Amino acid sequence: MHRILTGALKVDRLTIPIAGLSPPLEGTTIVQLSDLHYDGARLSDELLAQAIDATNQAEPDLIVLTGDFVTDDPAPIHTLVRHLKHLQSRSGIYAVLGNHDLYSRKGKATIVEALTSIGIEVLWNQVVYPLGEELAIVGLPDLWSPDFKTSKILDQVPQSVPRIVLAHNPDTATPLQQWRVDLQLSGHTHGGQIVFPGIGNVSAIAAKLYRRLPKKTRNRIPLLRSCHRVVKNWDWSKGQYQVGDSILYINRGLGTYLPGRLFCRPEVTVIRLEKKG
Repeated sequence: MHRILTGALKVDRLTIPIAGLSPPLEGTTIVQLSDLHYDGARLSDELLAQAIDATNQAEPDLIVLTGDFVTDDPAPIHTLVRHLKHLQSRSGIYAVLGNHDLYSRKGKATIVEALTSIGIEVLWNQVVYPLGEELAIVGLPDLWSPDFKTSKILDQVPQSVPRIVLAHNPDTATPLQQWRVDLQLSGHTHGGQIVFPGIGNVSAIAAKLYRRLPKKTRNRIPLLRSCHRVVKNWDWSKGQYQVGDSILYINRGLGTYLPGRLFCRPEVTVIRLEKKG
């Protein structure tokens, strides 16, 4: 994707309060990358290099990657990992897969194998404790996957233990509300890509229009149907939201579909954890 259509990389920094966060974990830095769509068209090597440099400059304790490494064909993952191997983190790099990573019959196996080969651990209904037993990192399959089973994994984490959930699709926040989730990190929406200040993102507007049109009419407009199918809740499109007792953060992603981005720059997210007062 040409840089004019993609826009310049933006590093967003935020501080997230976590109830019961142990004193040694205060100030923990987590960097999130999402939606690379590395396929030769939607993410340039130049922008990817900038994102990797920005990530390493943050000197993260943990790096998390929230899905859609490729678009359809998983083959480009082999080139992508040659770039991602330059990521540096004190306590590891963890990833979950997105819907696009699963479109090919061999997509999941190919991507997991490639990421694992450079030391990135892919979580699929798993809990890990890379920063110690006082903070759980939970990785879920994509919401549209038949393996998405929240109770199976979240019930394993003691209620007293703070946890960060990695889930590609922000709609995952809805079924997660019955469990403790201190922070959910997602992507998937690309922030809507085209956003008009004071009006909102075009994808959300298109999805609302799709729902209002007669069925025969709306199904003749593929763009409206595509926007409608991305997420159920376009109110969660980018940035930080309070969902019940949980904080949901949605990264705008690095990859870009045509017609490009407007007021919705590709993002590296730098997160600092602090104890909730």
